[in-house]
Amino acid sequence: MIDGTMVIDFHGHTGGNESNGMNDDPELMIRTLDAANVDRACIFNCFHPTGRPGNDLTASFVAKYPDRFIGFGFVSPLLSAEEIRDELTRCFDELGFIGIKVYSNYYPWGYDDPHYYPIYEFADERNAPLIFHSSIEPLSRPVMLANVAPMFPNAYFVAGHSGNMPAPRTEAIAGAQAYPNYYLETCSTYRTPGIIEELVAGAGADRILYGSDQPLMDPRPQIGKILTADITDEAKRLIIGDNARRLLKI
Repeated sequence: MIDGTMVIDFHGHTGGNESNGMNDDPELMIRTLDAANVDRACIFNCFHPTGRPGNDLTASFVAKYPDRFIGFGFVSPLLSAEEIRDELTRCFDELGFIGIKVYSNYYPWGYDDPHYYPIYEFADERNAPLIFHSSIEPLSRPVMLANVAPMFPNAYFVAGHSGNMPAPRTEAIAGAQAYPNYYLETCSTYRTPGIIEELVAGAGADRILYGSDQPLMDPRPQIGKILTADITDEAKRLIIGDNARRLLKI
C-alpha cells in the first residue's frame, strides 16, 4: 500500500443480489475492506427502482460504520422532478449522503435523456459527484455522459467501470479529455493487463478513481491492479484516494 494515503473505494453496493452471489452483510464488507487496507467506501443501493427503500438501507450501513461507509443516494427518473428533488434532499440533508448513483438498466432512456436532468440539476447545485454504470449496453454508453457533463459543470460525472470494454472505454477517456468534470472509475469484471496504464495515459491520473464494486467483486484484486500498474507512486496515490477526497470534500 502507498504510505500516508487515505484509500477510498468509490464503488460499493448495499442490498442483496443472491443470483450474482452478492452478500451485503456490513460486517463482512468491513472485514473485506480491512483485508484490502481500504479506509472508506462509497456505498449505494440501486436494487430498488423507486429509490427510497434502498436509500434507507444504505443509511443503516452508514449509521453503523460512519467512519468507514460514505452514503450515495439513488432515485428513479420515472419520478416527477419534484419527487426526485424531495428524495435527494432527504438523502443529503437528513441521511447525510454526499453523492448520487445513476443506473440506466431499469429504464428506457440513456443518460443524456431529459428524464435524468432533475438528478443532474440537484448534483450541480450541491457540487456533488454522480457515479454511473457504464458499459457496452446501448443505454449505458459513456459518450452519453459527455453529452450532459458540460450542461452541469458543478457536478462530477463519474463513468463507473470506465466503460468496461475497449469501445466504450475509448468513449470514457475521450469524455475525460474533453470536460474537467468527467471522471473515470476503475472496477471491472475483466482482468485485461494494461488498462490502468491506458486510463492514466489517456485521461491523466488526476481524473481516475479506484472502485471495487464490492460486494459483487473483491476489493483486493481491484486495488491490486492499480498498485501493480506501471505508473508513478504519485499517480497511484491520486487514484486510490486523493482524487476521491477532493471530489467528496473529505
